[in-house]
Amino acid sequence: MNDTEGSAIVTVDLCKRFDGFTALEGLSLTVGRGLIFGLLGPNGAGKSTTIKILTTLLDASSGAAVVAGYDVAKKPVDVRRHIGYVPQMVSADGGLTGYENLCLSASLYGLRGDRREERISEALAFSGLQEVATKLVRTYSGGMIRRLEIAQAALHYPEVLFLDEPTIGLDPVARRAVWERLKHLRQAKGMTILITTHDMEEADILCDELAILHQGRLAALGKPAELKAQVGSQATLEDVFVHFSGAVIDQGGNFRDVRESRGTIQRLG
Repeated sequence: MNDTEGSAIVTVDLCKRFDGFTALEGLSLTVGRGLIFGLLGPNGAGKSTTIKILTTLLDASSGAAVVAGYDVAKKPVDVRRHIGYVPQMVSADGGLTGYENLCLSASLYGLRGDRREERISEALAFSGLQEVATKLVRTYSGGMIRRLEIAQAALHYPEVLFLDEPTIGLDPVARRAVWERLKHLRQAKGMTILITTHDMEEADILCDELAILHQGRLAALGKPAELKAQVGSQATLEDVFVHFSGAVIDQGGNFRDVRESRGTIQRLG
């Protein structure tokens, strides 16, 4: 693979096949360090497959990928030590308090003693959850749960943070609160952040660069403004999405319960 210095993520001809079905075909991407990078595409385009390969949860059929300087196939343990991951499904334990969830994550990341308490204190402040730190997570709103999950994943200051549909099911206020926290992680900690999203406003406001996948292949790559200019002088990012993917955006409306919304999307694929 080519020199990956200065890049947080590099993929070369990445492919994934399942019993004759091709989920990902020849994906080549380079994501620079310190960027918020958006992965867009309709359902079945290969977004979740890509993120699972990059987080070592799924083996590629062929091709190669390097994350935080480590080959995902040859050094998966090193990759896991240098990344954070927030899946679509609720990952926080509702039977524990916010503080206890963070303690559990700290233990998994090898944080101990004063260092652990400092990171947890910072995480609670970052997520705006100091006042509810001792309350059970099952009593939290969807936005509070998502902020906690991001805080957990970023507790060890990973080089690369992966988020699969980070604001799905959240109301506009909670959604923007998550955006601000992601921007802070990029600016204050220098993290590279990769998100998948169907929210075109989110992609336009939050992402420095975008890739649009269609039927497992890379259909478009560039900065939001550049992609819009390619489609037309008055084009929106939704126009860009439809132009390159040939699909209509369907976010599924609003959901009252974040667990139900993420669960429904997971069942439907």
